[in-house]
Amino acid sequence: MKILAIDSSGLVASIAVWEDEILLAEYTMNYKKTHSQTLLPMLDDVAKMIDLDLNSLDAIAVTKGPGSFTGLRIGSATAKGLGLALKKPIIPVATVDTLAYNLTYAPGYICPIMDARRSQVYTGLYTFEGKEMTTVMEQVPMAVTELAEKLNQLDGPVSLLGDGVPVYEKMLGELLTVPYSYAPAHMNRQRAGSLAALAAVLYERGEQVSAMEFEPDYLRVSQAERERAEREQAEKEAKQA
Repeated sequence: MKILAIDSSGLVASIAVWEDEILLAEYTMNYKKTHSQTLLPMLDDVAKMIDLDLNSLDAIAVTKGPGSFTGLRIGSATAKGLGLALKKPIIPVATVDTLAYNLTYAPGYICPIMDARRSQVYTGLYTFEGKEMTTVMEQVPMAVTELAEKLNQLDGPVSLLGDGVPVYEKMLGELLTVPYSYAPAHMNRQRAGSLAALAAVLYERGEQVSAMEFEPDYLRVSQAERERAEREQAEKEAKQA
């Protein structure tokens, strides 16, 4: 089984190739460049370094969301375009699930938090028995205060990771009473290696779709769409006044 994994759901751009339980290559970059500038050159570099024939792939894995709307669109378009051109299936993987997979074998509860702005996060809750991941709470948008309440009800320690940690670290420190810790720097952001490893599990379960069928899952509308709806509502109310 050979899988190409693509993750551009956040600030991190990451590409990986996985074959038969071996991570052949991973290229991850967290720098101030757009994914449209970095993703395809990164894929080209990886392919050259490991003599990758894209036709030899069995599937293409991609984070389906949530995350940056622009990043998800770029990653999804890249995966979909490759899938259509190569006639390969897509393995869509929830972004929060992928983040949790960074901490495989970790004890207690794993809680990824991605900044969704306005004191909201995209989050979920997971546990591991060996490398077997169990979803306690599926990925969902949630207020930080509500998340803290849920975590405080848990019966064990929590490991937190994701780009929401530096944003809400002070708030969480004031709200959390459950024992908690933060993932180390090299494991606290999206990594295509973790995406590929989880995608391999999903592929064996038959959880893939055709490139034509695949669509990202944003979990909520974009800021632009939300602001437009607010303007339209305000205009409607003004006319009715």
